Amino acid sequence: MKQRVPVSQIMSKELITLTPKDSLYDAEKLFKQYHIRHLPIVEDKKLVGVVSYSDLLKISYADVNEEDDIETVVYDMYSIPQLMAKSPVTVSSNTNIKDVTETLANHTFHSIPVVDDGELVGIVTTTDLLKYFIDQY
Repeated sequence: MKQRVPVSQIMSKELITLTPKDSLYDAEKLFKQYHIRHLPIVEDKKLVGVVSYSDLLKISYADVNEEDDIETVVYDMYSIPQLMAKSPVTVSSNTNIKDVTETLANHTFHSIPVVDDGELVGIVTTTDLLKYFIDQY
């Protein structure tokens, strides 16, 4: 297995993001449209939080699958800033994959935003890591 590979080699660089002013309806639409599970929340190119698809499921009290619609009446009761994980753990693009894997293995979240010089440049997920490890075999 390759040693000290930077996370920049596997992170998603084509980012789908929201701002704190967007709605939870916008978040659900992006999750479904792009088949993703994590949305970085940015303000002036600075990361201010992360919202996950599971965050939406938690507030909706839903037991849904990919084809079902989430009960969205609660979306009007919450805002992105209320739901997002504030001050998420981040890494830089030169952090090695081993360190990122250890961080995810020791926490309950499944993505880490990648930030260089205060600007969001990517996101790495457990899926990205699994694909990388499969490629190593």
